[in-house]
Amino acid sequence: MAEKKLPDSSPSKEESRHYIKDALEKAPVIKMKDYTYFVTPLEFELKPELIKAVATEITKIANLDVDKIVTAEAKGICVSTAVSLITGLPVYIARKRKYGLKGEIEVTQKTGYGESKLYLNGINPGDRVLVLDDLISTGGTMVALLEALKKAGAVVKDIVVVFDKSKLGGSKLVKSETGFDVKSLFKVDVQEGKVIVT
Repeated sequence: MAEKKLPDSSPSKEESRHYIKDALEKAPVIKMKDYTYFVTPLEFELKPELIKAVATEITKIANLDVDKIVTAEAKGICVSTAVSLITGLPVYIARKRKYGLKGEIEVTQKTGYGESKLYLNGINPGDRVLVLDDLISTGGTMVALLEALKKAGAVVKDIVVVFDKSKLGGSKLVKSETGFDVKSLFKVDVQEGKVIVT
C-alpha cells in the first residue's frame, strides 16, 4: 500500500492530526528491562511530511509570543527546529555534554532510565520561552529543564510536547513540582504490544 503524504499546501487540522496518529499507531513496541517502550516516529526515520505535520500542529496550540524555543537533547531538536523554521524563533538546546561556556547552567535529570546532567546556555533573565519536546513520560527531563530555566531567570510562557505517555505521570509530576501545565498533541499508551492514541 502506498504511503500517505500530506499535500504541499497547508494541511487541515484533521489531515495533519490523522497523519501523525497513523504514523504513531505503526510505531514498534519494545521491552527494556521492566519498561515497555515504543519507538516514536520522530526517533530514527524523520520523514518530512511527518515533521511538517507535527510542527504545524504545535504552532496551532503553542503560545508563540516568546523570544526563544528551548528543548532538551536529542529528540526534541527536530521538532523544535521545524517550529523554528515556521516561526522564525531561535532554538536553544539543553545538552547532555558540558562545554564550560560562560553562564552555563547545570541541572540533574532523573528519568525512567537513570540519572544524568543537562547543560543550558544562552538563556537570559526575562527571556520569554516556549519549551518543546517530542514526548513526556516520567517527567524527569522536563522538570530538570524547567529548573534550568528558572535558574536562568527565564519566563516560561508555554510547554508543548507531541506525545504524552500520560499513564506514566510525567505531566502530573511537572505540575506538582513546577506548577506548569504540559500541552500535548496526543496522549499515548501501550496496550498488548500496540500503541493506543487518544
